[in-house]
Amino acid sequence: MAAVGLNGVKVGTSSSQAYLEGKAVKETRVLMAELCRHFYSLGWVSGTGGSLTIKVHDDSIPKPNQLILMAPSGVQKERMEPEDMYVLSHGGSILSAPSPKPYPHKPPKCTDCDPLFMKAYEKRDAGAVIHSHGIESCLVTMINPLSKEFRITHMEMIKGIKGHGYYDELVVPIIENTAYEYQLAESFAKAIEDYPKTTAVLVRNHGVFVWGDSWISAKTQSECYHYLFDAAIKLQQMGFDWSTPNHGPIQSARRGLTITGESNLSVKARKANGETDPFPRCIVLDIEGTTTPISFVSEVLFPYARDNVGRHLSATYDTPDTQDDIKLLCSQVQSDLEQGIAGAVPIPPDDAGKEEVIAALVANVDAMIKADRKITALKELQGHIWQTGYENNELEGIVFDDVPEALEKWHALGIKVYIYSSGSRLAQRLIFGKTNYGDLRKYLSGFFDTTVGNKKETRSYVEISESLGVDKPSDILFVTDVFQEATAAKAAGLEVIISIRPGNGPLPENHGFKTIKSFSEI
Repeated sequence: MAAVGLNGVKVGTSSSQAYLEGKAVKETRVLMAELCRHFYSLGWVSGTGGSLTIKVHDDSIPKPNQLILMAPSGVQKERMEPEDMYVLSHGGSILSAPSPKPYPHKPPKCTDCDPLFMKAYEKRDAGAVIHSHGIESCLVTMINPLSKEFRITHMEMIKGIKGHGYYDELVVPIIENTAYEYQLAESFAKAIEDYPKTTAVLVRNHGVFVWGDSWISAKTQSECYHYLFDAAIKLQQMGFDWSTPNHGPIQSARRGLTITGESNLSVKARKANGETDPFPRCIVLDIEGTTTPISFVSEVLFPYARDNVGRHLSATYDTPDTQDDIKLLCSQVQSDLEQGIAGAVPIPPDDAGKEEVIAALVANVDAMIKADRKITALKELQGHIWQTGYENNELEGIVFDDVPEALEKWHALGIKVYIYSSGSRLAQRLIFGKTNYGDLRKYLSGFFDTTVGNKKETRSYVEISESLGVDKPSDILFVTDVFQEATAAKAAGLEVIISIRPGNGPLPENHGFKTIKSFSEI
């Protein structure tokens, strides 16, 4: 056995060897064999496919330094024994490998998922990762071969996914398959970074990776994900749309029928003279200055977030959501310091004390808000602060008077409506979930934020177009009040209208875009 450091003790010594053969490792080996037999019965690891990894829980060892167990590759998962598992250091070095078995067994080999499992451990502090080849996790990626996300909402089992509730939209990134699983590592890591709240990544025509804080969390979420994938497939077969709140009949190009039964590629509105005008298949709306007065954001939401940063962090400091927010902020501040961004101040280490850490975070957040920075770290924290405000009835979302009627009309016509805002998805759901006209989320099919890209960059709108799976980008109508956003969306091929609302900024002369003062004009 190679001499690899194990918690400060060289492997090969009696102390480290005793630990490898100790109770914690043995129990985890037994657990993995038991779970693989169960997953085989579910169809997740049949044909030697799929895999599993679990960290050896030990309260005396910090989680990032705990040992890792991984299943071998290319074996009958339902017949594995505890001694068949690989034991790895927290850095990924193999400390213990299973002994070879006689023919017809193949020589032992650690799972090909090793590099992907390590990414989940490194980037998400996971306690376990499950890789499933369940047929529903494969088929659900094939319904729309152009989509880069799986989206579903208003399903009870969404509550089993960390950080989600019944009314939330669950978004799972989809990456493209490769010939070998280790080749997925780069795109897998990017998906984790681009979707900071996800606990799963789908691989098209392949399966899914799901992680959790513990094996129980990973198993529970895996079961919920598979249920939701299966539900989406069955709803699709019945002609219902799983991605909308009411799961109504699939409209427009997916079935080639309009709501009146006309065979066509898009919903059409009939003019008085009998001619038809095509409605867009999808409408993507900006919030600030489009659905909602700029003053609500600048004079209500921003001040509320700024004034309550310290109170929020103090009250929720040890919660998982706040700890995630703090990690994002610390990473952003470190980057800001390296780039010399004005207003950035160093954040002391945890052992400096909670109060000092919070004081530094408050100073950085205040500078970010004053600079109106469109960055994920700030938007995630603001979303959680506003959530508290809405729950305490201290905040109420405001929309223009013409918005509810338009949303209801588009919904009735089968036009999917999405929101794209620099605010986090949580913040967007909060605004439309409790407005001066009630809960409007039932009319919205999904939410995009800066995780798809900056709103002034063309690539962001290309990503949205590909995610929505339309036949061509011009099937999407984007409505915004910002000229630079309109220009970027137009360059991506989207249809664009600029919203003229009270309090909006001036537009350049001869800007060339159609403008409206009310959604009733669309």
